[in-house]
Amino acid sequence: MKRLRVGVIGVGHLGSLHAKMFSGIPSAEFIGVMDSDRARAGSVAKEFGVTAFSTPGEILGRVEAVSIAAPTSEHFSLARCAMEAGVHVFVEKPIASTVAQAELLVNLARERKVKVQVGHIERFNPALLALEKYSLQPMFIESHRLAQFNPRGTDVAVVLDLMIHDIDIIVSLVHSPVAGIEANGVAVVSDTIDIANARIRFENGCVANVTASRISQKKMRKMRLFQKDAYISVDFSEGVAEVFRLRSGDDTAEKNTLLLGEIGSGAVKRTIVYERPEVMEVNALEYELERFIHAVQHDEEPAVTAEEGLRALRLAHEIMARIQGQTIVL
Repeated sequence: MKRLRVGVIGVGHLGSLHAKMFSGIPSAEFIGVMDSDRARAGSVAKEFGVTAFSTPGEILGRVEAVSIAAPTSEHFSLARCAMEAGVHVFVEKPIASTVAQAELLVNLARERKVKVQVGHIERFNPALLALEKYSLQPMFIESHRLAQFNPRGTDVAVVLDLMIHDIDIIVSLVHSPVAGIEANGVAVVSDTIDIANARIRFENGCVANVTASRISQKKMRKMRLFQKDAYISVDFSEGVAEVFRLRSGDDTAEKNTLLLGEIGSGAVKRTIVYERPEVMEVNALEYELERFIHAVQHDEEPAVTAEEGLRALRLAHEIMARIQGQTIVL
């Protein structure tokens, strides 16, 4: 199949990683980069042997798909410009700054019939991918996403910077409308919220307790899922998942399974087992970009759609509004 002509707009820390990934993906023909910092664009272009473009219009006229890794405040204008040019879009999370902007992008993608994938990279974390064979139906979720302070992310609140990763994963697992939100947070070292906690109630009874901080001493990216007959722990930093579950008599054992005991009596007995699912060795960023290219080339739905990006952004803004003491109508 013909390689897809791709480019990157915004080659700061994350965008330069996009460029590195595209340069090594066989299904991509990496054309070039564009950044408002022309010296930066020239340096990255030279490193990967591609063209440095001066304006969005120039690069969009040369590619079939573009990756937008510019600051969040620029996502909307750049993504709209790309879609209006008929170019498929991979846009880093969050999809846009506001819900209204995201809604416009969703509608524009449908009108122009272009593919849009949102960069919720934790969906491609090996630890989460290892759980695909399990039936995940959590009724209580607890997540902690803690990071050391980095000025690079303070253009948006920690809810949009860090917590939105877990928001996206949680709503993709629960499959139920939100019934209510309680949240609090505080700005400590920046002008936006640096620490936040939200308790999200879903109509099916599931409750998620979500914490995010970007001024922690130690890093942590963990999620725990509690459901009928199972407890699942996911460590996104280590790329490791652990499962404690009840296994019936006809349930086949997986690799890395440890027998912990039995419950029940007589003919009806169930075994308590500990399993550490095998994880695939995968670079999450490279894998999500490969999935984006595949979706474009095979006319398939992207792994994380614009609608899903909007859904996560809407819930993130509802949480921030709760923190700011506004009334939310769900």
